[in-house]
Amino acid sequence: MTGSDAAAPAVDTSRPHPARVYDWWLGGKDNYPVDEELARRILAVDGTVVRGARANRRFMHRAVRTAAEAGIRQFLDIGTGIPTEPNLHQVAQEVAPESKVVYADNDPIVLRHAQALLHSTPEGATNYVHADVRDPDTILRLAAETLDFSQPIALSLVALTHYLDDDAYELLQRYVAELAPGSYLILSQVTPDLSPAAIEKAAEQFRRSGTPFFPRSLAEFSRFFDGLELLGPGVIPVSGWRPGPEDVAAQAEGIVPVYSGVARKV
Repeated sequence: MTGSDAAAPAVDTSRPHPARVYDWWLGGKDNYPVDEELARRILAVDGTVVRGARANRRFMHRAVRTAAEAGIRQFLDIGTGIPTEPNLHQVAQEVAPESKVVYADNDPIVLRHAQALLHSTPEGATNYVHADVRDPDTILRLAAETLDFSQPIALSLVALTHYLDDDAYELLQRYVAELAPGSYLILSQVTPDLSPAAIEKAAEQFRRSGTPFFPRSLAEFSRFFDGLELLGPGVIPVSGWRPGPEDVAAQAEGIVPVYSGVARKV
């Protein structure tokens, strides 16, 4: 279901949801005690998670701006999470107001925000698909109501693949296969490489809460970009990908255990 036609399902407040946990780390208010409890438990074992969440958002901004400045005018953001300012459509449309954006997520709270968002943007410029990343047929079919898949699209899955098991490689290939040449793939992913003990403890907290969690090494994360042309500086810790002044300052606090990369389909 898309846009304002989507009926909001009931919010399950009995178990945490990654989008709402992430919202708590970003200082948002759209979360529940169960989400805050898990967010605090993870923060207790991995003190980098708040900095990592903020670094992820800044990476998304820079990557989207890079794609838009390269001429991309269509964006598909899967696992969008609860919107924060500026959100992806605002970054893209600041560069090119004609940019079209489709968001996709499976959390009812995100759906409610998306419905409000659709009323605040030009008609037809922004749309929302309420579906799970593991259902590519639905997401691609509904996204095609807004986006033209015969033209380049920037596909964004920021801080999402670490919630997906090894089927994630085949799943990503399914999405990329539908993209026209010249499209972009924007990814970030938690890694055990830079802080193995803390990340294992954080992963265990996620798993105990019922959320699968799969940190990946540099080689495992880089595999998502097989067959694509990586943009410089390649796969790199998230704050180091074409950093702005705020990212340079953040790196002084230490590297967060998150890899990032942007690649182009040729």
